[in-house]
Amino acid sequence: MKSFASAASLDGMPYRVAVTRTEQAVYPSVLPFSPDIAYPEYGFGHLDNEPNAAYAAVRRVFALAGLDPAGVGTTRWNPLGEFVPPGGTVVLKPNLVCQAHPRDPAGWRWVLTHGSVIRAVADYALRAVGTAGRVVVADAPQTDSSFAGIITVLGLDGLRRFYRERGYTFDLLDLRQEEWTSRGGVVVARRRLPGDPASAVAFDLGAASEFAGHPGTGRYYGADYDSRVVNGHHTGGRHEYLLSGTVLQADLVVNLPKLKSHKKAGITLGMKNLVGVNADKNWLPHHTEGWPGNHGDEHPRPGPAHRLERALAGGLRWAALAWPQLGTGALRVARRGGTRVFGDGDTTIRSGNWWGNDTVWRMSLDLNKIIEYGWPDGTLAERPRPGRHLVLVDGIVAGHRNGPMDPDALPGRLVAFGTTPAAVDAAATVLFGFDPDRIPTVRQAFRCRRLPLAAGDWRDVELVGDDPTWQGRIGLLRPAASLQAEPHFAWRGQVELPEPEPPAPRRQEPDGPTPAWAEAGAP
Repeated sequence: MKSFASAASLDGMPYRVAVTRTEQAVYPSVLPFSPDIAYPEYGFGHLDNEPNAAYAAVRRVFALAGLDPAGVGTTRWNPLGEFVPPGGTVVLKPNLVCQAHPRDPAGWRWVLTHGSVIRAVADYALRAVGTAGRVVVADAPQTDSSFAGIITVLGLDGLRRFYRERGYTFDLLDLRQEEWTSRGGVVVARRRLPGDPASAVAFDLGAASEFAGHPGTGRYYGADYDSRVVNGHHTGGRHEYLLSGTVLQADLVVNLPKLKSHKKAGITLGMKNLVGVNADKNWLPHHTEGWPGNHGDEHPRPGPAHRLERALAGGLRWAALAWPQLGTGALRVARRGGTRVFGDGDTTIRSGNWWGNDTVWRMSLDLNKIIEYGWPDGTLAERPRPGRHLVLVDGIVAGHRNGPMDPDALPGRLVAFGTTPAAVDAAATVLFGFDPDRIPTVRQAFRCRRLPLAAGDWRDVELVGDDPTWQGRIGLLRPAASLQAEPHFAWRGQVELPEPEPPAPRRQEPDGPTPAWAEAGAP
């Protein structure tokens, strides 16, 4: 029997999102993050003495979602079994953006998806696929991040040993083709990486892209200061992306985002987290150069200082491309001086880092279309591939204010789950304390005309959980019941959750039978 979560689809049925809360905003610290309770279905033997609220929360939210309801509480419970067969492949896609927080040595806990959450989901994925199957943790971190450093801080290398000792296949995969070394915010070295062993698959969404008709052609800015690459893939009606072959070939993708604010998108959740399934992030438009007056979104109101900074940066980027040795050194020196003169990224708007960014949501939704409709040969199905993409949100410790890289900790005590990413993101956005109508990635996910991602109104998404204040339609949730997260400084005052609108007054019906003249519409 299908769970309530997998039952909702594009046919207009209501979406439901399961949510649970932990007693404390604490992760376990002892590897390999085993549970402290011998649950009936648990088959890995090892238990920890330390309480593991993260494992309990993942288990609880799967049960709340109605996964394998007949097996709950028994040794045969297999919550992910309805989505992937024995011997299949599951890709876990956490947020592995960077190994460190810029200000706080412990801050990676509210920047990255925690290893204990990954462990719990991996247990249930391996239970579904068995020793003949495979679970892969895959991501494309920020290009100047260390993948080795990330898996070490999260304990994923120890987790890999734990599973392999028990005969299971558990792989860690860096999807990037390059790792950069940056100094002072400038790329000074590029190292080629093996990339995805299943290679990469190119897609052209064409007219089905959310960029179709957008007036930014030729002015897109990607992940590198060489913007010729990104603009070469988004021109002449083509809108191309290069995605991981491993992800596209998987039977099931379990998206494991970290609940955080985001300088370009407002919030980062499951849909934005798919940026990490790319083989080349420089195919991804991040902002459009210019300002709203000329259909750009780099800056809301560029004054003399911003125009001067942009002119200087453009010249130095050109020099870095023409004379790499000399140009990158000059660009690095200029960035240090420019920060003192023009302001740093935590106080100054630049590069599309504000609430008017009209680019990044389009890119994020395009990636979701490919995951939902794409085949490993680069073609697109007419209908989404059902039950292939699940989302589980790690919000036990969330990150707010200047996310995604430099957030402050927010004790969320939250884990949410569902099978429709747009619905999960809408629910988590509201619970965070933001308005989905002001988060373009969430709002527009319910409005896609070509290759739709969700139907209906986000307000009708229903919460099912164990917290009495987090129940029912998310459109009725009051701001005081949310986490009341604070947005990135350039989104402040634009995205906070408003009080719900009162229901429309019901027309009062007359007592007794309706008079014949009323039925006839007589005056």
